[in-house]
Amino acid sequence: MDVKAVRDEFPILHQEVNGHPLVYLDSSATSQKPVKVIEKLDEYYRGYNSNVHRGVHTLGTKATDEYEGAREKVRRFINASSTQEVIFTRGTTTAINTVAASYGRENLSEGDEIVITPMEHHSNIIPWQQVAKETGATLKYMPLQPDGTIDLNDAREIITDDTKIVAIMHVSNVLGTINPVKEIAQIAHQHGAVMLVDGAQSVPHMSIDVQDLDADFYAFSGHKMCGPTGIGVLYGKKSLLNEMEPVEYGGEMIDFVNLYDSTWKELPWKFEGGTPIIAGAVGLGAAIDFLTDIGLDEIKAHEQKLADYAMQQMEKIEGMQIYGPKERAGLVTFNLSDVHPHDLATVLDAEGIAVRAGHHCAQPLMRWLEVSATARASFYLYNTEEEIDRLVEGLQTTKEYFGDVF
Repeated sequence: MDVKAVRDEFPILHQEVNGHPLVYLDSSATSQKPVKVIEKLDEYYRGYNSNVHRGVHTLGTKATDEYEGAREKVRRFINASSTQEVIFTRGTTTAINTVAASYGRENLSEGDEIVITPMEHHSNIIPWQQVAKETGATLKYMPLQPDGTIDLNDAREIITDDTKIVAIMHVSNVLGTINPVKEIAQIAHQHGAVMLVDGAQSVPHMSIDVQDLDADFYAFSGHKMCGPTGIGVLYGKKSLLNEMEPVEYGGEMIDFVNLYDSTWKELPWKFEGGTPIIAGAVGLGAAIDFLTDIGLDEIKAHEQKLADYAMQQMEKIEGMQIYGPKERAGLVTFNLSDVHPHDLATVLDAEGIAVRAGHHCAQPLMRWLEVSATARASFYLYNTEEEIDRLVEGLQTTKEYFGDVF
């Protein structure tokens, strides 16, 4: 992969922050956008901004074709069997909440179990907490190994015939752990449970085949994969989605409306009430084209090389604590001596280096790690080893500064 050519596609990277060339190491929070995506959004708003599905005029037809064309791009990208299984949402959070609110409330009752892990993002914890409270179901946590991985023997023990839903992230946004979701789905299905996978941190970085994984539901966001904010996807097996009720009602998702009752459109539109996220979907389609042209396997290999290099260099710094397994996705989460992560991130920002600091929407995991917060450097297709060198220099500067202070 020609990283320089890739970087040239991202206008935001070519600027100075606080007098230094920008080093953007926060792609797990949101990725930057290539020119092709920006131009596609501009093209939509300048050329054929219109509502979809409702009109027969030229602009409406063009907008509908682009919107549904983006759905087909998503289908191919994750290898869904049908576009009926691809639902556009506001993002991963909305997608998970949709499953919890519709499938969860309809299929859970007292005595049933929901299995998740302590490493989950809040958006894959809180919806299940709420559904458990409403239905009387029990929320169970699969234990983690000391390095933050899952032992399949633990999965086999905790998933039982009482388990109805297993909801697990594919890649941890904190530890970088790549979870064995295919094998866990097999265990869940042996007990008659359904499997939801939070793919927010996996879809942008590796090839995903939902049929091979045999996930019943798979959720991800566009803004983490070079697409616009405010657009995401819920994949669901058609057999399950057909039995589920919508969670939003209004225009677009109806078939017939009578005075006292209504019927719904077929999939996927029954879950897309109101004017959909048209520009977002069109932009996501452009992002998929961009990533596909480069190749997800190339991107994964590049990020793995960066993560390995970063860990090798960061481990040389005295007082450095790195969290998570050796085999990981393209991010490194860490703490440096007694420096608070927010202070660390502030010093790095003064050097033009953007990292994330805080609990990363994973407070249960922070408690498991026995820390209140961490710093995180996350890498993507546009990052370089030279930028990691800048990070390491910035960490040394941080350590020296706070060493003098204390």
